[in-house]
Amino acid sequence: MKDTIQYLNNPVDISDNFLSAQSNYFFLTELSQFNGITKTGKILCKRYRRKLRYSFNQEMLPFEEAQGWEFPPDYRNDKELSLTLSFLSDRTVRIELDADKSCAPREHRAPLMVEYPEKLLEPERAAGWSLCMENEEKISYRSSRGALTIYRNPFKIELSDSAGEKIWESCSILEKTSLLNSEPLPCCFIQKTGTMERQFAFSYSLREDEKLYGCGESFTRLNKRGQKIVLYTTDPKGVETSQMYKPIPFYLSSAGYGAFIHDSCPMTFDFGATYGGAQSLFVGNSCFDMILFLGSPKEVLSEYTGLTGRSPMLPRWSFGLWMGRITYASQEEIMTVAEKLRSYDIPCDVIHLDTGWFSQDWRCDFIFDPVRFPDPALMMKKLHDQGFHLSLWQLPYITPQNRLFNEAVSKGYAIHDPDGGLPTEDAIYDFSNPETAAWYQGMLERILDLGVDVIKADFGEAAPVHGRYYSGLSGWMEHNLYPLRYNKTVADITKKTKGYGMIWGRSAWAGSQRYPLHWGGDAESTNSGMAASLRGGLSFGLCGFSFWSHDLGGFVKTPSPDLYLRWTAFGMFCSHARCHGNPPREPWDFSEDFIREFRKLVKWRYSLMPYILAQGFESSREGYPMIRPLFFERPEDPVCWFIEDEYFFGSQLLAAPIFEDNKNCRKVYLPSGCMWLDYHSGEAYEGGRWHNIHTDHHIIILVKDGSLIPVAEDMHPDTFKLQAYRCKAETLSGTIPRGDSFETLVVPINELGKTYTLSPNGRELQGL
Repeated sequence: MKDTIQYLNNPVDISDNFLSAQSNYFFLTELSQFNGITKTGKILCKRYRRKLRYSFNQEMLPFEEAQGWEFPPDYRNDKELSLTLSFLSDRTVRIELDADKSCAPREHRAPLMVEYPEKLLEPERAAGWSLCMENEEKISYRSSRGALTIYRNPFKIELSDSAGEKIWESCSILEKTSLLNSEPLPCCFIQKTGTMERQFAFSYSLREDEKLYGCGESFTRLNKRGQKIVLYTTDPKGVETSQMYKPIPFYLSSAGYGAFIHDSCPMTFDFGATYGGAQSLFVGNSCFDMILFLGSPKEVLSEYTGLTGRSPMLPRWSFGLWMGRITYASQEEIMTVAEKLRSYDIPCDVIHLDTGWFSQDWRCDFIFDPVRFPDPALMMKKLHDQGFHLSLWQLPYITPQNRLFNEAVSKGYAIHDPDGGLPTEDAIYDFSNPETAAWYQGMLERILDLGVDVIKADFGEAAPVHGRYYSGLSGWMEHNLYPLRYNKTVADITKKTKGYGMIWGRSAWAGSQRYPLHWGGDAESTNSGMAASLRGGLSFGLCGFSFWSHDLGGFVKTPSPDLYLRWTAFGMFCSHARCHGNPPREPWDFSEDFIREFRKLVKWRYSLMPYILAQGFESSREGYPMIRPLFFERPEDPVCWFIEDEYFFGSQLLAAPIFEDNKNCRKVYLPSGCMWLDYHSGEAYEGGRWHNIHTDHHIIILVKDGSLIPVAEDMHPDTFKLQAYRCKAETLSGTIPRGDSFETLVVPINELGKTYTLSPNGRELQGL
């Protein structure tokens, strides 16, 4: 029997509310009025109830039209909701439905989630859309990118692409031939018995071959078709689960569109899990605010990040290796690690100090233990002198034994319950309160001024739903919003103090990409944990997060040497790379052979630092992820949409990690349209085919034919060299030279923002 208790901070699946026979259902039935010029109107919503039906030894709950029994007659049997359309660009459409006249204005529904640029505040300024038809049957708008049509009765919205092909249409109750099958659920809202809450379900069709991606750092299969995704931040205690540290209410489709639900309440996206031909977006609010984007994956993501923000470029040193464990426990231990990294000739830029810098492990009071850390300022100066930066752990929860507890509670810096007490045993910072943010930032500023370079913003997923927040919003609205407020608070004080708004964060919500960077949480130290981490990173990147990392080797236990090397190789080809987790994590605690291989991998990354930085600049500018599913670069290749264990690292390199113990080869699919060359050997492979490829480097890296890869010889170069990768078109296999090399061409490192290409004959460099 299923336990009906809702445990503290367990995900809330609101789709369950739409199965109840106790609620009133109001189906969006008819567009009763609409003004094509103002793009506003009303929708008549007829009342339905689920009614128990017995048939051939089976009980079910189909719908039937219902008559209410309210008094006085002011309460209408059927309801009416408002519809507002906005065109934000020639690719972007906004649909707002409001089932509650008292609903807060849209800019207050989810504060901070979207930084309202002019094109969002003033959609009438967006060019490209025109009213092309308005009659008794329908209203149509068109731009060069697509068309939106609204049918009056039965009410239905239809979206088409630039070729006029229908991408999707909403589901209507009146189009059903029979009410005996209650699926797919039509577009509707419910009014819950007992609370009178209203919640939305917006359903629309799925094409037979349609594939769906995104929804945040989701560790399940990359293609979300057939899955039900619960968008509720939580600590999943691992990565082999459907739960998420970083849910994002955005996804994109292979059919040529993307969708963003502009809200922070709990949501559930049913992508054909309940009914194969339809997707239903369940939103726990009486207002439904959906923004649709038309185009290819790159075009959709650029539009989405144009509204919600893009990741700023991060400091060059942050792209180097980070070394840590849970946890270094003294100043002496940290300095020993720094000395060994240099003595073993292992390039590294950041040392991370985790939970052990307080007098009591995990008790975050922002004071270094005076016995184990007698002079933290001197420690940080010595680290800086050796070329290291320091990352420092903390979290936003205060236990009752913490010296900060009474102050936080008495001054109203903590989240309270409706009666003025605490909703949990901890005091949890209320970042919706500007005074809390300022007090907390003051403590961070002191340690940043001491010499700390970046703050690890750990946790942030447990804001209580039953809490009372300074913002005036309920915990229902603040829970998912908490990570965004947390990320921003840490990033802002870091930017003020250091000049860059960087964090190392675990939790996120839509808009958190403005405050990079984030890592993948507490992965299992297994091959499947490694594979799930990659899927999570790819899904996360498709939601506009350029920069992402993960704990090399997994977090929960010490990895085997083989797994650690393969995972390290994978990590070298992500935007950021950190060794962290259950000790030991330092390479000298394994073997001499391990040190040698580990050093090679890290030096390989540092040799590619000019390429990594160049791709970072581009990703930040365009809103792209640095690790990208194959279809992101090659959407025209149908096979690429099915690959989830390979990825592009930037636009020129293709990475295929090894996910099996003691293996040095695997099958790799190479996208069509060009030849591919092995990064080390120069062996050429034909695109559009599967190949069994061997590697001596713990990961397979291939370069797109015709690429120019900027490389360096030093750990922090002032110049870089361009290496051309080119093969003759008629050469389909065998070992061949890399082609004409520009190794003698030395370019200043500040030229990385420019674009370099090979001329059509492959023998001249263009762009200098």
